[in-house]
Amino acid sequence: MKNNLLLFLLLFALSNCKQPSSEVATVAHPPAKEEGLVELTEAQFENAGIVLGKVEMKNMSNTLAVNGVLDVPPQNMVSVSAIMGGFVTSTQLLQGLRVKKGQVIATIQNLDFIRIQSAYLENKSKLIFMEKEYERQVILAGENVSTSKVLQEVTADYTSLQAKVGALEEELKLLHIDPLTLTKSNIRSTVNIYAPIDGSVTAVNVNIGKYVQPQDVICEIVDTEHLHAELTVFEKDISKIKKGQKIRFVLVNESNVERTASVYLINHQIAPDRTIRVHAHLDKEDPNLIPNMYLKAFIEVGEGNKTTVLPERAIVGAEGKQYIFIKEKAHAHEEKENGGAEGTTAEEHVFKSVEVQKGISENGYTEVILPKGFHTKDEVVIKGAYDVLSKMNNSEEEEGHSH
Repeated sequence: MKNNLLLFLLLFALSNCKQPSSEVATVAHPPAKEEGLVELTEAQFENAGIVLGKVEMKNMSNTLAVNGVLDVPPQNMVSVSAIMGGFVTSTQLLQGLRVKKGQVIATIQNLDFIRIQSAYLENKSKLIFMEKEYERQVILAGENVSTSKVLQEVTADYTSLQAKVGALEEELKLLHIDPLTLTKSNIRSTVNIYAPIDGSVTAVNVNIGKYVQPQDVICEIVDTEHLHAELTVFEKDISKIKKGQKIRFVLVNESNVERTASVYLINHQIAPDRTIRVHAHLDKEDPNLIPNMYLKAFIEVGEGNKTTVLPERAIVGAEGKQYIFIKEKAHAHEEKENGGAEGTTAEEHVFKSVEVQKGISENGYTEVILPKGFHTKDEVVIKGAYDVLSKMNNSEEEEGHSH
């Protein structure tokens, strides 16, 4: 009897252990995340500095890569000198100062300025008297009252004085003194030096109190609104260059900004290093550019075909393959606070990796061969792609450890 009771209790306990718990039966693993997807919170998105863009179409073939510099045409660079020597009495010149045509940039003083003005006024008065004498002698000669010899002498003196007054007038104009308004009461010992063009002062060679000679350069002014690109092309490639060809170029210090130009002139002299200078005009002027900036240019020497391209930094490599990340539709999820039932809604940014093939690279862009079904209207991560890749790799490692 005792043995039967023990057997009954043992069978009852075993039957209870085999019965599944309702709590355990309701636990299920979350659905697996689609492969190649990576999610970023709003904070992660902003911290990574992600910038979105789209696939572009560019002509990446039949181009010739050359180097060059930004240069200024001779008519846009002026060396300012004084017509006559003198002591600098005032100037506000500074390198980088922007000046307008006709603006006073310096004042110089010389006693010779006084002598020129005095000589002009004196000879002008004599000319007035000589003109009347000449007219009188003409009348007398016509009436046979005076001899022709006297008339000839008066005519010679009159003509000589006219030339002298004319020469002094030109000297005054060169000194920016108006002969028409000059009187004995406004004779001055100083003259102004004016800016001959609009531009920026690039060099200053004077200071107050310094004596400048006519051949001395007071300052240099450059008008940077009409810069051109001076390209260096090797002799073997010059036959490919034609006037009017399009040029794409970037400055060395800002490789992410592409500008355009066109071939304007081709030099016909080969330099000792077997190169030829090619002059190109910029399609869009930029007053912020500075002469002698180095640039890298691509001359479109053939028709070529346009292809799909992305900035180089938009393409990342992993395990021997090349990927880009496209933005999927963002979704929101609820973040619970302090383990409670209620929480706040935060937006997540979802990106999908897409395998691509790389083509040629130039000027900061790379040709991409896209898979079938790819929509060029999709937004692509063009900055921060490595951060997205790192997040994806970390997520995959965490999932591997969790299993």
